[in-house]
This record gives sequence, structure tokens and C-alpha cells, in this order.
Amino acid sequence: MRITEIRNRLTEKGLKVTPQRIAILEAIIKLNNHPSADSIIDYIHNYHPNIATATVYKVLDALVANELIMKVKTEKDVMRYDAVMERHHHLYCSVSDRIEDFVDNELNEMVEEYFKKKKIPYFEIEDVKLQIIGKFLHDN
Repeated sequence: MRITEIRNRLTEKGLKVTPQRIAILEAIIKLNNHPSADSIIDYIHNYHPNIATATVYKVLDALVANELIMKVKTEKDVMRYDAVMERHHHLYCSVSDRIEDFVDNELNEMVEEYFKKKKIPYFEIEDVKLQIIGKFLHDN
């Protein structure tokens, strides 16, 4: 994603376009591996050493609150960040802690149909995101 696209995404959400927000969103996109806050901070400090750690956390919170990124929690309780906002699930490797996106429209339809029939009393489902836990048999 180019800088102009990042600027547009920030503007569409009504956020002020700042160098810090651009750098942090760009880092998440470039890392492309559901990075943790620590990984993002390391990346940022390599390319933008003047951006404070506290600023990174504040920007991450703002990006999540404005639905520009989402949080993904691992089985080891590590919070990771995902810049892909289209509907998808995650494959989580219990050995390597790696997370891969998993898009499957058939699965989405099946889950939606299941919950339509199930009708959980006093609960309105907004979305279902699955984290499928296993191990990758080989590296991509």
C-alpha cells in the first residue's frame, strides 16, 4: 500500500494525517505477519527513531478504535495487529506462533446459517472470527 492510500484511509476515518500514524500503519502493512507491538516498535525505531514507544501504543489504539487495523490475540496471550480488514479468519501455529490469514466464503456462509438456526437468546451476533489452531507442516 502506498503512502497516498494510507493517507486516504486515515482521512476517510476522520483522523488527522500525521507522520507517526503513516509510519506505524505502513509498518504493520510492510511487516505483513500480524506483528506484535514489540515488532512494530522495533521496526519503527529502525526507520523513525524519533517516534516514542508511547506514541506507537497510542497510535495503535487509535487505529484499532477507528477500524483501520484489528487486534488478534494468540494462544500465548500476545496481542498482534492485522491491517487486513476484509472478513477473514486466522490459522494459528501452536509451534511457531505464526498467524496466516484464511479466507473461506463457504465457511462464512456455513457459520452464518448455523447461528441463524441456533438463535442464541438475548444475544445479537455482530461477527464471527475463527482462529484455527494447529501446526504448519512446512514453511511457505
